[in-house]
Amino acid sequence: MMDAVRWERVQALFHAAAACAPEERRRFLESECGSDRELLDEVESLLAHDEAAGGLLDRGLATAASSVLDGPSVLPSRQFGSYRVTGLLGEGGMGVVWRAERNDVGGIAAIKILRDSSLSPARRERFLAEQRTLAQLRHPGIAQLYDAGTLPDGTPWFAMELVDGRPLDQYVAATSASLAERLELFIAAGEAVGHAHAHAVIHRDLKPSNILVTAMGAVKLLDFGIAKRLEGNCGPETTGVRFMTPAYAAPEQVSLAPIGVHTDVYALGVILYELLAGKLPFTFEEAAPAEAVRLLLETDPERPSLAARREGGVRATRQQWADLDVLVLTAMQKDPARRYRTVDAFLTDVRRFLDGKPLAARPESFTYRAGKFLRRNRRRVAATALVLAAMGTLATWSAFRLRTARDAAMTEAERTRTIQRFMLSLFHGGEAEVAAADSLRVRTLLERGIRDAGALDAEPAVRAELAATLGGIYRQLGDFSRADSLLEDAARRQRALSPAEGDADLVRRLTGLALLRIDQAEYDGAEAHLREAMRIADQAIPPTDPASLEALEALGRVQLERAEYDPAVTTLERAVSLRRTSDTTTIGLAGALVQLGSVHFYAGRYDQSDSLNRLALPIYERLRGPRHPLVGDVLINLGAVRFQRGEFAEAERYHRRALGIAEQWYGPEHHAVASALTMVGRALVQQSRAEEALPLLERALQIQEAVNGPVHPAVASALNELGTVALGHGRLVEAEARFGRMLGIYRQVHGENHWLSGIAVSNLGSVAMARGDFAGAERLYRDAASRFTRGESAEHLNTGIARIKLGRALLRQGRWAESVVESEAGLRIVEREASPTVSWARAARTDLTAAWDSLRRPDMAARFELIDQ
Repeated sequence: MMDAVRWERVQALFHAAAACAPEERRRFLESECGSDRELLDEVESLLAHDEAAGGLLDRGLATAASSVLDGPSVLPSRQFGSYRVTGLLGEGGMGVVWRAERNDVGGIAAIKILRDSSLSPARRERFLAEQRTLAQLRHPGIAQLYDAGTLPDGTPWFAMELVDGRPLDQYVAATSASLAERLELFIAAGEAVGHAHAHAVIHRDLKPSNILVTAMGAVKLLDFGIAKRLEGNCGPETTGVRFMTPAYAAPEQVSLAPIGVHTDVYALGVILYELLAGKLPFTFEEAAPAEAVRLLLETDPERPSLAARREGGVRATRQQWADLDVLVLTAMQKDPARRYRTVDAFLTDVRRFLDGKPLAARPESFTYRAGKFLRRNRRRVAATALVLAAMGTLATWSAFRLRTARDAAMTEAERTRTIQRFMLSLFHGGEAEVAAADSLRVRTLLERGIRDAGALDAEPAVRAELAATLGGIYRQLGDFSRADSLLEDAARRQRALSPAEGDADLVRRLTGLALLRIDQAEYDGAEAHLREAMRIADQAIPPTDPASLEALEALGRVQLERAEYDPAVTTLERAVSLRRTSDTTTIGLAGALVQLGSVHFYAGRYDQSDSLNRLALPIYERLRGPRHPLVGDVLINLGAVRFQRGEFAEAERYHRRALGIAEQWYGPEHHAVASALTMVGRALVQQSRAEEALPLLERALQIQEAVNGPVHPAVASALNELGTVALGHGRLVEAEARFGRMLGIYRQVHGENHWLSGIAVSNLGSVAMARGDFAGAERLYRDAASRFTRGESAEHLNTGIARIKLGRALLRQGRWAESVVESEAGLRIVEREASPTVSWARAARTDLTAAWDSLRRPDMAARFELIDQ
């Protein structure tokens, strides 16, 4: 957006420079423009066009302005690299966006083209800056950059993720989203902005039309066309021009004061205002420029609660509006120093609102905080009151019994019922509610529960419930032997009851036993229990019953472990759909989303996996707290996606958070701790920090063997990383032994053809390479690639890595043409699924350079040399 003052300055300099001798123009403009390179570019661009035949300004100011600012939507080419344009999507002030399909591997994308790129070098630089910005931002909430290039006429373009969604404001209106749903969407958008800030990028043009929401509720942030790099605290703009959307612009964008993360915080405040109130805090359509500036700099916005009451905004209670007003107006303070200091601080207060906790932005007040506590804990407070009342009643009754000592049989029956109630209340909730192992001495309580359970034989249904509860807790604590006997006992006792006494309970017992079998890697047994459970459920209970849903989701886990990805997706998508219509707590929904995300991860669909886990994370954090193991599970998944994309330091960060949660919750010897140790260790290995990784991985192996025995996939996972460390240090005998044992475990658990066996086979190929046995390595790599293709897909990241390894084995044998075929195929897969700088991509480009040089094609070799320079 070029304002009138700026345009007058451009015109004045143009006319003055045009009057100068050609040899004096550059010196004159550099003197007048100083450090304002954009101003210099604009004037020189006009001078160049003026000197061309039929100069630009000879056509009149209106025509010139139209050419500069609008430009025709003429498609300069139908082909952009591997993409073929199929239709127009939209136009902006700088570029045109087209829909395109990829010719080679399929898929769709959005192609953005800079129009009139030769007219303004400054606009061209902004376009390329957007391209560079997108290349460094990899986040599920940000539309991803796929490819970039330049047409023969010099027009730059880039291909990015095509987002099929609605602008945020339109989405919440069309879906009649509740207050909580609007805030969850807002948090998702804010997290994407926070990711950009973490990479030193401020967006500067946040507004609902740049935040799209898909039909599945995933949020995508778009349009970094005027984003700016943060360099410490951003100083004032030197150009005198601010590109912005006035309705969402911060005061400092108008006053040319320093901008920074606080600028995006303000825009997010405006967006939240609009989502809540149904209108913008300020509108400038009919205001003169000076009036618009005055409004923004001097006028405080109306409280969103008042605007919502008048405009029909979102429904909220009076107490909620009191906090919502504070949230929004703190973010929209005129003085940046009085706003939330970061987007994360803003989002933290939004989450505190959703959790019913006091806001950091609210002043301390006993009444305010006490009220928050009572509203947040109304059930616990009520339960405490009931317990106190019950204790009083029990004390009175006991005193009466001691005084009268009558009716001993009735007294004994009451004692049995009291024990029943005590035990069930003590252990009710199963694995989701198990407290930290050290702090509450869970194992001691469990031992006491088993010891006292004999008193419950008169109530078989209660005994079955208690055995299932105790077994579930032992399973969660990793004591599978005790869990096995208890869960088998629970299922046996439940079967002995008549169907009228609990069909849903029998489904639960069978599902609990199946989940244990999954943990024990006994997938046939798990499926048998689940098929029986689902048969009973189909006949006796609705599909939305929690017991039926738990069985369905457990079946999805079995299918995942067997690498039956398409059936697992069908099963779990059905579970998610049923959960969305029936689950009132949303914990079950979050669990189904996480499981579906795991299927997509192992199928190589990392974006889908990341998005599903990010949908589940705030649900778990809100309902279980930020230090719950369910949160840790999601952090493991998010870190795994980062790892697969070659972002090893980021993966380590996620996994260390998960490790801290597991150690605090379960103690140091739990299998979840071992799994997190393995994930941290593998991230360290990939960062060339093997010495740090080794003690973590050795500890992980020791725990997994103690919990699961010597033959278990978790043991194989730890062996994989230890073998990688040994290989990296040249200890080839040790590496071969680790990988060989790993292969034996996967064969025993999953059979001969599972894709996990391919990892072990590929690693054995790497040992052969290290020994100089290139023919042996070739054989093993071909075997691994075949396993990955069958078990995952021909386009999976694992397949790509195996083909890159195979290309290197062929290169070492002097089979250069064959090497090129494999290396190029592998590189194409890896670059699509991971960062272009990931080690496997660099290795492939190195090998391709060597192969093409050996084939005496320096022109082809140069393509790959330039990429890595």
